[in-house]
Amino acid sequence: MPTEILMPALSPTMEEGTLAKWLIKEGDRVAAGDLIAEIETDKATMEVEAVDEGRVGKLLVAAGTEGVKVNTPIALLLDDGESAATLTADAPPAPQASEAGTADAAGKAAPGGVPAPAAAPRAPTTGTGGRVFASPLARRIAAEKGIELAQIAGTGPRGRIVRADVEAAEPGVVPPRAALAPSPVPAPEPAAALAPLPAAADAAAVARLYADREYQEIPLDGMRKTIAARLSEAKQTIPHFYLRRDILLDPLLDFRTQLNAQLDKRGVKLSVNDFIIKACALALQQVPAANAVWAGDRILRLKPSDVAVAVAIEGGLFTPVLRDAEAKSLSQLSAEMKDLATRARERRLAPQDYQGGSFAISNLGMFGIDSFDAVINPPHGAILAVGAGVRKPVVTATGEIAAATIMSVTLSVDHRVIDGAMGAELLQAIKDNLENPMAMLA
Repeated sequence: MPTEILMPALSPTMEEGTLAKWLIKEGDRVAAGDLIAEIETDKATMEVEAVDEGRVGKLLVAAGTEGVKVNTPIALLLDDGESAATLTADAPPAPQASEAGTADAAGKAAPGGVPAPAAAPRAPTTGTGGRVFASPLARRIAAEKGIELAQIAGTGPRGRIVRADVEAAEPGVVPPRAALAPSPVPAPEPAAALAPLPAAADAAAVARLYADREYQEIPLDGMRKTIAARLSEAKQTIPHFYLRRDILLDPLLDFRTQLNAQLDKRGVKLSVNDFIIKACALALQQVPAANAVWAGDRILRLKPSDVAVAVAIEGGLFTPVLRDAEAKSLSQLSAEMKDLATRARERRLAPQDYQGGSFAISNLGMFGIDSFDAVINPPHGAILAVGAGVRKPVVTATGEIAAATIMSVTLSVDHRVIDGAMGAELLQAIKDNLENPMAMLA
């Protein structure tokens, strides 16, 4: 019976690869250890060795084929006495990546698209003369450790012994092969047939699901289409991670009350959000490496602090940018923010008003939200989600319990631009600025 050569898993996370090149042709005789193909993964191109002996009867996958699933048959080997005529002339090609349900990383699919259980590790397979199939690296490590390969159960393709098998074995205490062979895995119960969900973009299919329900169809305007596209891009392509801190807000609230009393004659009234903008702008100067954006194949590090602030409007939102925010006074930031917010709600912003920036702020505290995680607006490196200031019991420096106003913030960070320690440093700088507001005026 012909022996299948399977697409190997060249890394623990590999699910599919590209069969870049065959190093054998039909009719060639191969022995265990012979190089037979070059396989491309997402990280490297590697040469693959044969684990069985025989003559190549048929190459099932053509060179250059992409998306070949792990454990998919890629070629057939004939034993002595077998002929290529025994192979069916119309043998089906190996399933490709686009054929959902025909094969998966665990093994070949069973009829009906239900995956068969993964093959259990097998005891070493021997060829003529009792030869044990093992990779060259496994053989070398076994020789160095004084381990008899015949006593090890291989976990590689078709029971081949690989490096991990040898490293897990101890000289002189290797159990017999029968003890290493796991119990057969029972076949899974066939899953009940479920109606497939329609593709997200298939509007007609979604509408059919609600054909018997009353609803109002709301066409997407340009803003909603842009929001959908950009935020889908953000969540699919930006590796977000999140940092959270609680900020003691009482010093800022007291300082704001004093400043507003003095600025009242000038008609200026500072908001907590004005202080947050200033604190973030200064923090980007204090941690300059975090004042950066992702530019596809490089990082752009900005010198000025250009801070974007999310403004909710009917049907969507804008993120107007306050440029050079670190150099502006609180009253300047307050006046500019009010102007941008007004023009945003009237949809009178020019592109230069909302494009650019390296950092954004989204404040839902005025809606009573304690904390949340904001989605990064590409190409920004981070966004600060600001919750409401809430009176809570806290432990003071002297060990006493007292009431204080606490504001929870979450920094969403693009890990391509800012690493964990740098993000923590940036958030600490924001916290320090808000808890020591007088220093921001220095």
